[in-house]
Amino acid sequence: MTIERFIIQQKVEKIKELLDYGELNLNEIAYQMGYSRSAHLSTQFKSVTGLTPSQYRSSEQQRKPIDKI
Repeated sequence: MTIERFIIQQKVEKIKELLDYGELNLNEIAYQMGYSRSAHLSTQFKSVTGLTPSQYRSSEQQRKPIDKI
């Protein structure tokens, strides 16, 4: 696994955490995580998880703890 891929996976796990909390909308999460647009976040999230952020939010997916990745 490349360092880039590792960092992306870490970011996606943090995004999952923020989605689970439900306090922020996708634009706020994108800004907080350093994405220039929420569309970029969504594309990267889907490439890693196979789900869009809204699909993830409405599903019962279980997050892996960041230290278990």
